[in-house]
Order: sequence, then structure tokens, then C-alpha cells
Amino acid sequence: MINKKEWLTVGLITSCHGINGQVKVKSLSDFEERFLKPGIRWLQQENEPPSKIELISGYKLPGKEIFIVKFQGINTRNHAEQLKKFKILVKAETLPKLKKEEFHLLELVNLEVKTFEGDELKKIGKVINLENEKNNLLVIELFKNKKKVLIPFVKEIVPLIDIKNNFLIINPPNGLLEL
Repeated sequence: MINKKEWLTVGLITSCHGINGQVKVKSLSDFEERFLKPGIRWLQQENEPPSKIELISGYKLPGKEIFIVKFQGINTRNHAEQLKKFKILVKAETLPKLKKEEFHLLELVNLEVKTFEGDELKKIGKVINLENEKNNLLVIELFKNKKKVLIPFVKEIVPLIDIKNNFLIINPPNGLLEL
């Protein structure tokens, strides 16, 4: 389960946009309203404590997972430029309620990873992180050698996720775990 006191990274400020303090945000969320609906958000630079900021407005660039947003008090290009590489956070307690078979990506962290060897399931590792820059990837640490491998988070490779019982099953193509 997600610790409700934790923060979730929902976006990454990639650059400024225009001269009036707007910024481009790469979405790491399935919920577009995080970048469209005015209200309080939190910004974080690297591992600094998050700071509160108010989102005034936002819109999505057609066909992309990029949003142009305007924050309270950010009124010049120079000020917007200083926000480059900041993360946009929300408190985990604000997570939308999901349907029975749905889950939040953050819930995958710390799940045990299993794969089939013949007819038996074998524990091979644990999900230690998620990579969301360009594609959704699971970072898995293998039990046998502590090596970290990246697994594409697609149905063909990750056919079963059991949040309740704390594991997922992967069906990796030959050689993927040896990379």
C-alpha cells in the first residue's frame, strides 16, 4: 500500500514557454487535471523539501503528454527558467479512488517479481523503482546477483499484477534479464 504521508511526482518541468513565466511540464500522471485545474501543487528541486505553489492555469499540447502551465508569482521568462528540472508533486493522500482492478504505479515498488520456470513460479527479484522519462519501465533488483534490470511495463512482459498478495509476474523475452 502507498504511504499516505508520501509525495508523488506527477510532472517534470522541462523548460520555460514564452516570456510571461509559463513552463512546459512533462506529465508522469494519468490524471490531466493535475496540470489543468487551478489549486495548490508542490515543487521540488532534487532532494530539497517540497515548496507550495499555486497553479493558476494550464493546457495540454495536442497529441503530446506535455502541458503548458502558469504558476502564481512566476511572471517572467527568467523566473520560469529557474524552475527547469523541478518536479511537480502531490500528496499521496490526494490520490483518486480507483476501481477494483486498478492500481497506482507507485504501488508496484517493493513488489516481489516472479517468473515461470517450466510449470513453477520462481521468485527472481523485487521492484525497487520506476522510470518514467520516456517509457514506463520497472527497475528490478535481481535476488541472485543484486543486478538492476529495466523491464518494460507492458502487458506482454508483465501479464499479472497482484497488489493484494504483493507480487507481479514477468514474462521476459530471452536475454532481457542478462542485459
